[in-house]
Amino acid sequence: MNSPRATPIGEHGLKTSHKGRRGSETVEFTFVLLPLLAIMFVLIDASWAIFAKSTLLYAVRTAVRSGITVTGTQASAAHQTLTQMVKSSVQSSSLGLLKGNTGLSYIQVHYLTQDSSSSTGVTDVSSHSTGNAPGNIMQVSINNFPLPALMPRVYGLAFHADSSATNLTVVSADQIGASGDVPPIGTAP
Repeated sequence: MNSPRATPIGEHGLKTSHKGRRGSETVEFTFVLLPLLAIMFVLIDASWAIFAKSTLLYAVRTAVRSGITVTGTQASAAHQTLTQMVKSSVQSSSLGLLKGNTGLSYIQVHYLTQDSSSSTGVTDVSSHSTGNAPGNIMQVSINNFPLPALMPRVYGLAFHADSSATNLTVVSADQIGASGDVPPIGTAP
């Protein structure tokens, strides 16, 4: 009493088999999965870069805000110069992206004075002992920080995957506040 298995009839009266449908489902799934994974990888990598850049920008802004108000008493209590205190502030606010001496090498602190005779309107006085005088501008920057890619970037089938780092640069500046107790400048940048 075994009855033969019925083969479904398609919309045009043609017989279709389950095997053919299973194979086409796999092909369709592959066609959908590959672009989906590519989009997800691009979103994850872009999100990582945006997060890292905003973290570094927050770190330099925080350092500038605290650096323009540091007094000589605070610097001597910390046993550091103004430049050292600002760089330490950047490192502590960078969520570990700038750890150690390698991270410290990307941080620069410049002291600028307004100069109407200069083509840029400012003159770098970082090498002067009075570069951090009230009214001057403190500029804190992170230059060419190499952010590694989380996933290789593929631009096409004819190209090799790109795993190179993206260089990030962030800058923040503000005017140094008036103080009768100016801290030692230290070695800048």
